[in-house]
Amino acid sequence: MARLRVEKVQEAIQHEISNMLLFDVKDSRIQFVTITGVELTDDMSIAKIFVSLYGPEDKHEECWKALNKALGYMRSEIAKRIRLRFAPNLVLVKDTSMEYSAHIQSILDKIKKEEEGKSHEQED
Repeated sequence: MARLRVEKVQEAIQHEISNMLLFDVKDSRIQFVTITGVELTDDMSIAKIFVSLYGPEDKHEECWKALNKALGYMRSEIAKRIRLRFAPNLVLVKDTSMEYSAHIQSILDKIKKEEEGKSHEQED
């Protein structure tokens, strides 16, 4: 039963932080950000927020700094919006799974082209 509550709170935190980044946080450096997931400890004291950064690479560092600066605001808003007795400490984690996925896909595409090239050479 306790794990079910943790999962519901994780989903609520993800939803609320996404909304905050879209509508409430006014920092112009925060752009092209997606909250891909939230992992909450069983005692709900720490929430890891997985963030994917998109857009130009040179803007990622500025965006990351702005997100870390907004953590205090986000934590206090989470406590209000979800009505938690104690707001969890928020920890941002860069989610590079999309980049890794794109890298793997490019490798697979390259292998496929090489295989097609070999099959055409054998036919000739």
